[in-house]
Amino acid sequence: MRAGADPERFAAFLRSLKERSGLSYEALAPRTGSSRSTLHRYCSGSYVPPDYGPVHRFASACGASPSELRELHRLWAVADMSRAGDERTGSAEVDASASKTEERAGPGPDEAAPPSVAAAEAAPSASVARRHRLRRALPILGVCFLLLTAGGTWLTLASRQEAAAEVPGDGRLLFSPACAEPVGMGQHDACVKEVQRLLAEAGADIDVDSSFGPQTLRRVTAFQVLHGLDADGMVGAQTKKALYDPKERIRSWSPRKVRQHIRQVFTEEPGHAVAIADCQSFLDPLHILPNTNGSRNWGVFQISDTRLRELGGTPREALQPEWNIQAAHRLYKRAGNFDDWPHCERAYVNSRTPEPSSSPTRS
Repeated sequence: MRAGADPERFAAFLRSLKERSGLSYEALAPRTGSSRSTLHRYCSGSYVPPDYGPVHRFASACGASPSELRELHRLWAVADMSRAGDERTGSAEVDASASKTEERAGPGPDEAAPPSVAAAEAAPSASVARRHRLRRALPILGVCFLLLTAGGTWLTLASRQEAAAEVPGDGRLLFSPACAEPVGMGQHDACVKEVQRLLAEAGADIDVDSSFGPQTLRRVTAFQVLHGLDADGMVGAQTKKALYDPKERIRSWSPRKVRQHIRQVFTEEPGHAVAIADCQSFLDPLHILPNTNGSRNWGVFQISDTRLRELGGTPREALQPEWNIQAAHRLYKRAGNFDDWPHCERAYVNSRTPEPSSSPTRS
């Protein structure tokens, strides 16, 4: 795979969403909280944002479906890992380049080239021929690799299907050989469907579609927080056990109730506060957004781990809409504005167009 292929695929997917929506960068900017030039950089592949939030808002503004959002999240994660890897190897490449420059430096004006160098320069045709043969062989090797990979995938799926028949006597599919491994992001099978079914039974608002995407990740993480488990978003042995015997139901507020309570708390700017929360979490109290640095944003106002520590709160409290809204109001009062949510604040400001005067100007 050539360098930069992952960011290019990510950018191409963004462009396809934008083109289908028919919206310009100017129209998308106020809806996403990002500038026109920033969105253009995303779509051109020249920049991969380290935070998934702007990408999610861009795709939602373009009308992306749940399956498209899942695919976009996967492409973003792969592209971001590729970007991070390039940054880590940057300094090493500079050192290696300097070393190679010294090696390539030939003999000085008064020095004779070694016989081995002279011989190599005298017979370049053999080297060129070898390179041509290698280039012809590479496509064949690539096809062989793809066939082997596809065959391995087919065998894995087949073995899972055979193991699925070996469900324990108590009917707990997640403890069958088919689901022996932890269930996690990007998986699409009966194990994921079972996780989603159990989450729904526990009270979660979730699609049971067998695909472990961002929505399932959020609900699994919320379930783990509520049950005092390691909130890693992976359905391992302890989470599986808790899913079959939940000690607490997943209860939350409807978007309507969230909206009403925000207006009651933010008496200074009720409409403005609702717009910020809607932009941050779609008014979902259990909205959890993971960041590439391992931190997370929590709840209605997407309070970050850093702010959560400053406020003396916990992830469990942050998922409670009452606490989250009150905490967000404290941040608002402390700053005197909504600068703690810069992307959504910018989107709100850009969406506010001045109203024309109703009376003609007198000369």
